[in-house]
Amino acid sequence: MSRLPLIGVTACTRQIGLHSYHTSSDKYVRAVSIAAKGLPLILPSLAELIDTDDLLASVDGLLFTGSPSNVEPYHYSGPASAPGTAHDPARDHTTLPLIRAAVAAGVPILGICRGFQEINVAFGGSLHQRVHEVGTFMDHREEQNEPVEVQYAPRHALHVQPGGVLSSLGLPSEIRVNSIHGQGIDRLAPGLRVEALAPDGLVEAISVNQAGAGFALGVQWHPEWQVASNPHYLAIFQAFGDACRKRATQRDAAASKSA
Repeated sequence: MSRLPLIGVTACTRQIGLHSYHTSSDKYVRAVSIAAKGLPLILPSLAELIDTDDLLASVDGLLFTGSPSNVEPYHYSGPASAPGTAHDPARDHTTLPLIRAAVAAGVPILGICRGFQEINVAFGGSLHQRVHEVGTFMDHREEQNEPVEVQYAPRHALHVQPGGVLSSLGLPSEIRVNSIHGQGIDRLAPGLRVEALAPDGLVEAISVNQAGAGFALGVQWHPEWQVASNPHYLAIFQAFGDACRKRATQRDAAASKSA
């Protein structure tokens, strides 16, 4: 009988009272369970303690989540962040090398919001730290005082590019997505393909177009939000889950042969 694929879900570090915690939002682990049909495993941001090869040998896929924090700009030779910007260096030191190693090993990955930006930075791209101040883009941030259902509601059109991963999943040339981010892609990393654009031209989805790469997709919006009720969001998680199941089958077959 086939087993559920084991899908690692990245964690952020937070200080709560006197103690440090590794946390991941409920909506991500639920989307892995409900839409990807996988078994979510929250991965602590402990790059100095967890061997990357051991981790990749143990999982069937990786979900790089969104976060209130931003990638520290020195990772892409950017200027210092504005005062008050939230950072999570422990997460950066865990996710950036893990993304590169996962793609090299053919482990399926899906990046969302910060995870999307991490994919770009991991392969040598850069970020706009404050998209709304660039001058050519709309304000992609949510209103902080609105209810969460309003913040995550569809907000702008998304233009899916032909011939890519999203198109192959059956997504039409235009869908509507939510918009909950202050940063965005500036310079696209080598080896990445633009999968979708916002109406203002901001890159909203990317895939890794490198030899040996398996399913490796990043999206700037939040498809995990009420994923089961949106067919376009659901298609992304289902494809990710299918890729993870394929890897699980391959790993199990290899283990049986070596037993």
